Amino acid sequence: MRGALLAALAALACAAPPPPPLVELSDGRPAMGTILEITLHAQDTPLARATLGELFALAARLDAVMTLYDPESDLARLNRTAGRGPAPVDSELAQILAASIVYSRLTSGAFDVTVRPLVALWTQAGQTGVPPRAEELARARALVGSDQIRLEGSAVALAREGVSVDLGGIAKGWALDRMLPLLRERGIDRALLDFGQSSLWALGAPPGASGWRLLARGPEGGVLGVLTLSDQALSVSGSLGQWVEIGGRRYGHVLDPRSGLPLERRRQAMVVAPNAALAEALSKALLVLGEVEGVARVAAQPGCEGILVDAEGGSWETPGWSKAVRFERIPSE
Repeated sequence: MRGALLAALAALACAAPPPPPLVELSDGRPAMGTILEITLHAQDTPLARATLGELFALAARLDAVMTLYDPESDLARLNRTAGRGPAPVDSELAQILAASIVYSRLTSGAFDVTVRPLVALWTQAGQTGVPPRAEELARARALVGSDQIRLEGSAVALAREGVSVDLGGIAKGWALDRMLPLLRERGIDRALLDFGQSSLWALGAPPGASGWRLLARGPEGGVLGVLTLSDQALSVSGSLGQWVEIGGRRYGHVLDPRSGLPLERRRQAMVVAPNAALAEALSKALLVLGEVEGVARVAAQPGCEGILVDAEGGSWETPGWSKAVRFERIPSE
């Protein structure tokens, strides 16, 4: 009797209908100064559709904490307390600052979120057409460095008046990393999260594919090749994506926090890493440190690979870059 019951249950199991096929759900909305595009492959259920909304809401909440465009954001308020001792901050802000300190030390200061005084100085120089004087650079540089940020429990202190934090170089990656636990909680393991084609998370792969295939553009905007990513974060950074001209010379928006000087060569860096915040920090450091030290610094980090491309034709990559992203270079015409 027991055997017959087991056989009947097995027959019912075999007769159960297969799970519904996965469908593509996608949406794009403004977030963090760009467009956040999300593509999910999941069963088309109310829960999956609601997950899209939750992801955009998460990005909006983090942006409200970390933006400098709102004078009442946690970050803007923290900057106003510089030199006045510890101030309580949102837990997300404390965590991203802690990670930023680690990444600054990891890159020997080539990536640093306290670079804002230097950015302000060069922005003013672009408006006036007059480069900063040596003493102005020295004063701004004295306000820059990870040691200017002091974490004290749930509070943060900026060491001196004039110290100012800008999270624009890491916040998008941080937000993408915060989205993964929600996706996994919902049982979604195939997704592409894309912040303006500069910070991306490729989770799993589309059905029937080995990964997410993405066009990689070079420093001049042309197509460099095709990347195939799976369970990897990617950051793309350009040195002259924005620039000012002073005295006939072009100065990019990416600065070397150590010297206080902007980059002048048109280059683009791409880095893949186990998390998007790290990928963002390393791509900026690769631009600043260059083809020898920068490439070596990326290669030394577990699970990280990168490439640096120069508008004049130079290209340097870590030993595992092509294999890690299955890079297919497209020859230039």
